[in-house]
Amino acid sequence: MERHLQELLSVLGLTSKGELQPLSGGDIAAVYRLDTDQGMVVIKRDDPERLAGEADGLRALRDAGTRLVVPEVLGEANGWLVMEALDSGLSSTGNDEVLGEGLRELHELTADRHGWYRDNACGRTPQPNAPLADGRAFQRERRLLPMAVACHERGLMDARLRGRLEALAASLEDWLPDVPASLVHGDLWSGNVLHTARGPAIIDPAVYRHYPEVDLAMLTLFGSPSEACFDAYWNGPAPDDWPRRQALFQLYPLLNHLLLFGGAYRGAVERTLDRLAAYQAL
Repeated sequence: MERHLQELLSVLGLTSKGELQPLSGGDIAAVYRLDTDQGMVVIKRDDPERLAGEADGLRALRDAGTRLVVPEVLGEANGWLVMEALDSGLSSTGNDEVLGEGLRELHELTADRHGWYRDNACGRTPQPNAPLADGRAFQRERRLLPMAVACHERGLMDARLRGRLEALAASLEDWLPDVPASLVHGDLWSGNVLHTARGPAIIDPAVYRHYPEVDLAMLTLFGSPSEACFDAYWNGPAPDDWPRRQALFQLYPLLNHLLLFGGAYRGAVERTLDRLAAYQAL
């Protein structure tokens, strides 16, 4: 076992009972389970700054005090992160209802400024979070425009597509109202939701404060929980402009996937812009 990990385990008072067992899903960071005399833990190895940002996000989500389960950070140093292990099981309607209620509780925690006190990462992509008072400006300056520039510079989109994104970013004040900034998970795709004996759990955050629909849009991008989740979240019918906001806030993760995984996601970016243009034409 690597020396820095051994030292961290020793500081935490954990004694290993075997070797690191690789877990699936570690395409960004190496993820392992480790049995110790004090119980099972999950261990990640990655860039120290990315792990520090993840640990910070997990602590923020736990401190939010919602009914959602968030793994406890046990320790983090020298590119290693040690966390509480969660036993996952099958989803249920009851779990989906609690997920919706828990997300509503999380998003009710608001502040005046959009962003976060530190930058972090969404996958391997650095995520700038310098706060701004207006949510439209934050979405434009910290999310859409930096991704458009990065994708264009890497040859993943042409000038025409970049121009469409820039025009959309410039038009946000025309239809999107500013709101208080909710605490959001920031990378809430279906793979970052676990169903445990203690209820639904959320893992691998990229935390900041912004529009609450950021999490809902991501949750519906690659799979989706049952309608029970959204019924519990909205506690009534969804707002009339939810489909438009859903399309807007799916652009950032789609652009991130384009940047990380290549041109296969360009079509999805184009189709999402087409959806938004249809609303603009109404």
